[in-house]
Amino acid sequence: MTSALTACGSGVDDDVTRIAFIGSPADIDANGVRLAPAGQHLRAATAEGLVGLNQVGEVVPALAERWIVTDDGMSYIFRLRNSDWSDGTALTSENVKSALERNIEQLRGTSLGVDLSIISEIRAMTGRVIEIRLKSPMPQFLQLFAQPELGLRRNGAGTGPMLATASDGAMMLSAASPEQRGMPMREDWEQSFRQVRIESMPAEQAADRFEAGEADAVFNGRLLSLPVADTGPLSRGTVRLDPVFGLFGLQINNSNGPLAERSLREAIAMGIDRDTLLQRFSLGGWVPSTRIVPTDLPGRASTASERWLDQPFDARRAEAKRRIIGWRASNLSATVRLSIAMPDSPGTDMLFAELQSDFEEIGVTLEMAPPGARGDLELVDRLARYADDRWFLNQFNCSLKRGMCSPEADVLARSAISETDPQIRTELLAQAEQQMLESQIYIPIGAPIRWSLIRGGIDGFTENNWGLHPLFPLASRPI
Repeated sequence: MTSALTACGSGVDDDVTRIAFIGSPADIDANGVRLAPAGQHLRAATAEGLVGLNQVGEVVPALAERWIVTDDGMSYIFRLRNSDWSDGTALTSENVKSALERNIEQLRGTSLGVDLSIISEIRAMTGRVIEIRLKSPMPQFLQLFAQPELGLRRNGAGTGPMLATASDGAMMLSAASPEQRGMPMREDWEQSFRQVRIESMPAEQAADRFEAGEADAVFNGRLLSLPVADTGPLSRGTVRLDPVFGLFGLQINNSNGPLAERSLREAIAMGIDRDTLLQRFSLGGWVPSTRIVPTDLPGRASTASERWLDQPFDARRAEAKRRIIGWRASNLSATVRLSIAMPDSPGTDMLFAELQSDFEEIGVTLEMAPPGARGDLELVDRLARYADDRWFLNQFNCSLKRGMCSPEADVLARSAISETDPQIRTELLAQAEQQMLESQIYIPIGAPIRWSLIRGGIDGFTENNWGLHPLFPLASRPI
């Protein structure tokens, strides 16, 4: 997926990089465990974890200067850098262990908490060595452990690599000194950095700021906010699309009426024309999907294929319509009426109109749920944290109470956690996905969309699979 137009000029301030996140002003909050994208970026910049992510999405050292993984893949041993917490207390395996355990406990009840259930034990070893033992090997564990929510803090304060202060509804970030970042002190280091100012605001306002030269970058663009990048901003900057993995589809919230029947939920999934659904958004290269776990997930040894390949779309739609007519006849119902909850964004009406048309073709009347109401269906637009089947399956864990779920799939996914044989573990995860698909608890549509606007002259930004763009590299002055 690519879309680009080179900037006509550069309004970059040599002293400040100005970033507008698409969201709400309250999103600039690095506290709690359910962080909005602005809060995730702020936490990653001000509170490092054992490891972090660089601008291309690779795992890099943070509080841990190096690590080893045992041959069986069950143990990760980290050596902490020789550094201090922000209050001057030395980093030790004991206080880092306490901070880690506090984070993990706070994350219970979230999907990230379910992901972290693979951890068996955290051990403080010698002064600066800490070990994390797993219940089974997980090749993507470091990627999981690099998530911003696992940034460590002591008495509410992290260890950088940046320092943040509030400023008129925004956050102003400055690079911490080399010594604070666990590096040798050098003279004139400040000349290598500029400040980074971040705000969070509605999509239209962010695009206007960028067009007016008042923002150097816009982050957290999604499909439903893409229309704001189709006009003004393109004359001044570049639209950059991240090749992300994740979930984009419809969560089933209501198990009553027609949605109580699995065959009717499948009929709705069959009736969506995924090939034309997003045409009005003018996206090149976007690939639809009928599966929960992407078939092209990196490192995935799976031969799974898309569903209904043996049926042309017209035949699938006709079968979906037949099932809806049959349900109406059996239930003496004149109509099948469903509501959908979607966020209020510039592209909401466009996507809703396409879905409404597809639903109408099979005999279902689709209505927009009132703002803040829980619809029969809910649009899911979520980025994967790491490239493993478990992330996708854990998003529908029954303990999260997000909508319909499959207890049977949860049992299979839990069994995979303690299974050390990689082949059996892969088979259990594949069975869990198949169980979810057969239960029809979620209607996949394809991969999520994430875009940014980047003005020429801004260094330190690279598209990546995770849609996370560290703020610290954006503070570097061009050489």
